[in-house]
Amino acid sequence: MALRRLFTMFTVAVLVAVTLTTSPARAAAGTTGFKAVEITGDGGVALKANVIAPAASGRHPAVILPSSWGLNDLEYLAQAKILAGRGYVVVSYTPRGWWLSGGQIDTAGPKDMADLSKVVDWTIANTATDPARIGAAGISYGAGISLLGSAFDSRIRVVGVLSGWTDLVYSLYADQTRHRQSAGLLELAAQIVGKPSAELTGNMADFNSGTDVAGVMAWAKVRSAATYLDRINANNPAVLIANGWGDTFFPPNQLVDFYGKLTTPKRLELRPGDHAIAELTGVLGLPNEVWTSLYSWLDTHLAGGTTSANPIYLKPLNASAESYPAWSAQSSSTTRYGLGRIRALDGTGLLGGSVSSGWTKTLPADRDTVASGGVVLITNGAAAITGEQPKIWLPFVDRGRAGVWAAERPSSVQRIRGIPKAHLELTGTEPTGTVVAYLYDLDAIGNAKLITHAPVSWLSGSGSRGVDLKFPATAYDLPAGHSLTLVVDTVDPLYYDENASGDSITITGGSYVDVPLR
Repeated sequence: MALRRLFTMFTVAVLVAVTLTTSPARAAAGTTGFKAVEITGDGGVALKANVIAPAASGRHPAVILPSSWGLNDLEYLAQAKILAGRGYVVVSYTPRGWWLSGGQIDTAGPKDMADLSKVVDWTIANTATDPARIGAAGISYGAGISLLGSAFDSRIRVVGVLSGWTDLVYSLYADQTRHRQSAGLLELAAQIVGKPSAELTGNMADFNSGTDVAGVMAWAKVRSAATYLDRINANNPAVLIANGWGDTFFPPNQLVDFYGKLTTPKRLELRPGDHAIAELTGVLGLPNEVWTSLYSWLDTHLAGGTTSANPIYLKPLNASAESYPAWSAQSSSTTRYGLGRIRALDGTGLLGGSVSSGWTKTLPADRDTVASGGVVLITNGAAAITGEQPKIWLPFVDRGRAGVWAAERPSSVQRIRGIPKAHLELTGTEPTGTVVAYLYDLDAIGNAKLITHAPVSWLSGSGSRGVDLKFPATAYDLPAGHSLTLVVDTVDPLYYDENASGDSITITGGSYVDVPLR
């Protein structure tokens, strides 16, 4: 209870600070100011909301903003005022089960979809909205509801997906590995400021215990826009997707895959940062690149604007922004780096050359190293703010617990663009297990900056196997004279691992890493 009060007091303090800068008395010229309303959702559930609109007469385009997981309709006050000043009716609402809205958390399920349609109904009936020009957008939970909603309500003509998901199964179980910290933080927020349904509580209990995986996946699939891709394509909304390279809640590969299958007007933007970090200053009412991009997208597709910009916008981790006509245009080749025999002198193998055989590297299955993906939100969030990737000193990686392979140092910059992949040949494995792979930028004195990382698990069989993993998409310039370095261990606090104490995992020849280069 004390934790709930602390969380509530902190959130209210932040929202009050935003409210003071966006109150009706300070409303932008030409707007009505804010009005708190209650909208009747599906089954009579009360949804708390606020509305602000242009003061000018006539019909206007509208934007509906469902709030993020753990927050409420006050979240978007600053952006609602800006959008109203740009000529939009803006309705922000708190989804069912959160704060003062009624009902229980549906986790972007069928009830949330029905609620969104009820909000559209209310907006058309109670504001000066043009029914043919309605958009939905939001951050995180609001993004997911908006995108899913466009599959079920064809009146939604534009969608803004800011730090959202397209495949909740992938978000929870990418490469069969349960994402521990991100799911735990979402569960904690629901317990503190929400009213979790029995369905949510039961599925999270199964997720945490690793039981009824098929059941949890079925529940998550219903809440994935990828499941309804054909419907979204048929309804043809214009979809903007913006996310962070290091999003620990909704890693970007799912978005890249979904974007590639969309046939609607579409745009994909990826920037440094973790979940919702890139949009944060905009929520506080400060100038923000993501929100500016959303304005442009709305203006183009709801207000008669035009654009000639390339649909792919990428801001690399350590280079200037780039744009491309298609995802595939960013990389021109793929280099395969074979993993070689570990040298006895320094416990490091060669990363590069042809794929070799005749060597092994055995790892304990229950021992961590300093190689790490960091802490959810904090590590990649700080990197986005400072412009510096998280780093370790490579000599501190215990070679008794990890395999380390370093490439020769190139004489020119290597521009990594896209989704690196790794194939690891394993022998002597138990029926369940996990390995975690990290790609680092290693300088001449041992400092290693994290480029990207990924876990992979297996849940059946024993003996020899090959495992394939896809690293999260990245854009990184490896400087001349630096070494691309692979570290493989078996434990990372970001994830649940499937290893048993005392087990071991042996990596063998035939293993390699594929790196897409510009």
